[in-house]
Amino acid sequence: MNVVVGVGGGIAAYKAAELVRALAERDCRVEVVMTDGAQQFVRPLTFATLTGRKVITSMFSTSTSEDVLASSVEHIRVARENDVLVVAPATANLLGKFANGIADDFLSTLYLAFTGPVVLAPAMNDNMWAHPAVQRNMDELRSRGHVVVDPEEGWLACGTIGAGRLADPSRIASAVLSAKAVRDLSGEHVLITAGPTQEPLDPVRFISNRSSGKMGYALAEAAAARGASVTLIAGPVTLPDPAGVSVMHIQTANEMRRAVLDHLQESTIIIKAAAVADYHVADVPNHKVKKTAMRMSISLDPTPDILAELGQKKGDRLLVGFAAETERLVEEGRRKLESKNCDMIVANLVGEGVGFESDENEVVLIMRTGESIPLRRASKRVIADQVIDNLLGLRLSLHAAR
Repeated sequence: MNVVVGVGGGIAAYKAAELVRALAERDCRVEVVMTDGAQQFVRPLTFATLTGRKVITSMFSTSTSEDVLASSVEHIRVARENDVLVVAPATANLLGKFANGIADDFLSTLYLAFTGPVVLAPAMNDNMWAHPAVQRNMDELRSRGHVVVDPEEGWLACGTIGAGRLADPSRIASAVLSAKAVRDLSGEHVLITAGPTQEPLDPVRFISNRSSGKMGYALAEAAAARGASVTLIAGPVTLPDPAGVSVMHIQTANEMRRAVLDHLQESTIIIKAAAVADYHVADVPNHKVKKTAMRMSISLDPTPDILAELGQKKGDRLLVGFAAETERLVEEGRRKLESKNCDMIVANLVGEGVGFESDENEVVLIMRTGESIPLRRASKRVIADQVIDNLLGLRLSLHAAR
């Protein structure tokens, strides 16, 4: 996807660099347009470095006559070559220009020439955001079908607390991808698990694993972008909740099992991306275990096998499991698919620089139809869409075989 990022003149302009990086991680080709005000806060070189492309900073070139002629229609070129226009931060001034058709710089002129989806992420002082003129402009822009990622509440640059802070860049990036996504999951309810679980040893210690939850969160973001109603059950992670997704936060394997079963009835697709701990302490002491010089042994019991239980209860639902292996990837993935009664296993080798804690993944899809489909290394958001693409293809194959 080609995305043009318009950067307005506000203190939040520095966060636009995070947005550009988030879009690049989702395999978007990004072009940046900066207003004069934006350049007072961030240098164009920052965005040129992140995108590897020239940053547009003015309406007209001041060099040769040929450059001037080319730049006079460059806003048309940018409008034609990009799929989505996102403006972050969208200042009160820019919103007023857009709403009233004022075109006195490159970004406002580009806006009038752009015919694709527009995503606006406002940021300003809370009193400015609440002003009737700004809200009237917002009503007009929403009526045109533009996607608005509302500002968040928090500390503002002026020293006050209120609504006006630029939304988290990951939320804005999700909105950009959703604006152009094919809505092929409309009507589906996708249940996804993500992250690790933590099994307490005592009130301060626990057993866990290295799962970051990034793959499950990417799947939730992708499914929501494609029109699904998504429930995400997440273990302890440090990721912001994906936009447009219902999120339940749990800690232990037993809590995850209860949450999954509570939402099983409404789901049509289940994707078990969580790395659930395999063992837990049956009787957790009420007080911290003190360190001594004595050697200590811990008795561990197996945690519930949620995936196997779902395999017995899934009915007509599609069930996807994950397998992190250290050897014999396809064989182990196939064994897990059959033993858990899954329709697909997403398998990856641990220790290959992808998977746990990484922003990228490289996996093999083990299919109920007997195929093994390798997906080359890519960002987890890209892998997420490829998993869904293959899952929908699998559904068609299974229906045709009946």
